[in-house]
Amino acid sequence: MPDATTRLPTFFIPHGGGPCFFMDWPGNPHMWDRMAAFLKGLADSVGTRPKAVLVISGHWQEDAFTVNAGEAPPLLFDYYGFPEHTYQLTYPAPGSPAVARRVQELLAAAGLPTGVDTQRGFDHGVFVPFKLIYPDADIPVVQLSMKNGLDPDDHLRAGEALQALRDEGVLIIGSGMSFHNMRGYTPAFHAASRRFDDWLASAVALPPAERRDALVHWEAAPDARATQPHPDHLLPLMVAAGAAGNDPGQKVFEDEVMNVVVSASRFG
Repeated sequence: MPDATTRLPTFFIPHGGGPCFFMDWPGNPHMWDRMAAFLKGLADSVGTRPKAVLVISGHWQEDAFTVNAGEAPPLLFDYYGFPEHTYQLTYPAPGSPAVARRVQELLAAAGLPTGVDTQRGFDHGVFVPFKLIYPDADIPVVQLSMKNGLDPDDHLRAGEALQALRDEGVLIIGSGMSFHNMRGYTPAFHAASRRFDDWLASAVALPPAERRDALVHWEAAPDARATQPHPDHLLPLMVAAGAAGNDPGQKVFEDEVMNVVVSASRFG
């Protein structure tokens, strides 16, 4: 019977901006170096090699929670205006139709709408950070969409439904950004990003029932809509937090990039 020593943690990670980790930037170190170092160290912090990874990215929404069941998903270069070499990046991680079926089974058992897609590629919320996390691309990766409407309760319920995967060797990671206002990466938003990030750190560290309530009502947080005007990059956190069950959460990384505070959280 799996126990806390074999159960994998869950994470909410920042995936940066476009292919930021694979570009030349001024300065040494440059502004993305600390985030890249955190992502490069994530596998060691897990401690156990997972049999597969389930990723919820801020770049995929469907009417139902849709799982990518392709055997060898291609890459979806869903960013624009970057250097040509960033459109030649590779990440040939295999998919896992078996894990995809298990994800659907668990979501359906919880009464949540599900779908399957065998053609979609990994978007940059997946392949950009995972080129750093598991650079050998030798661990199967399955991507799960968010559900249109971006209801936080729906996404917490999805995570709760998927908890069993943690005892089955599947690492669950929400990939987004704790600050995501495309017009707000300016000094004028620094204080707002700090207030929201401090609230977020407190929220994830609450006892499970209180944590859930806080995340459902995230819009009541200080400067919530200034930092997340469209919360597609926050909702992956809800899935990771839901899958945490009764395990504690904590902020495990913080940085300032493009004038604002960004962070990562771990549960379990």
